[in-house]
Parts: sequence; structure tokens; C-alpha cells
Amino acid sequence: MDELPADLFQRWMHSFEEDSEGVTVYRPADYPFPPARGRGGMEFASDGTFIERPVGRGDAQDTVVGRWELTEGRRLTVALPESARPERELEIVHCDEHVLKLRRSPHRT
Repeated sequence: MDELPADLFQRWMHSFEEDSEGVTVYRPADYPFPPARGRGGMEFASDGTFIERPVGRGDAQDTVVGRWELTEGRRLTVALPESARPERELEIVHCDEHVLKLRRSPHRT
């Protein structure tokens, strides 16, 4: 896969109820999620901007801006230089307009 699916470029929220071993599931931000105490997410922009939205204080979302880069096939490298989080690699297992499934590789050094 040399091109990323156009459906990737939107705001995704973690659908932790659907996670399976090694695969993290995300749904579009307007998906009718069941109630939860905070729900993190992320957003990919076609210009290489990556926005991580972790759950912050009081279950509110925080915003951490970084960059993503296609490394090979279905793998993306995500860097958040203004945070203490290490660079990481994400593999797109599945992506369409309804669901994004990612496998996270071990942290890079």
C-alpha cells in the first residue's frame, strides 16, 4: 500500500470496548459510543500533522500536536516532539470510513 486510505484523515476516538489482543480500535468522533469516563483519540491530517487527544485531568481531552510519516507499506511513524512520549510506529490493520484498527509496534529509541 503506497497510498493511505482517504478515510484515515479524520478525527478518531478510541473504541476500547472493541480492542482485541494487539489491535487498538478507533471510530469516527461522531460515532454513538456508549458512556465512558473519558475517551482518548487521535487525528491524522493529510499534510502530516498528527494530533493526539489523550484523556487529561477531569476526564477532559488534552491535545498534543506532532507529525506522522509513512515509513513503508501500512506503517506510520508518529513523533510528538513537544511531549515526553517517544516516537512510535503504528501499523494500519484496517481503515475505512467506519473503523480504524491499529497495531502499535514497540517504542523506538
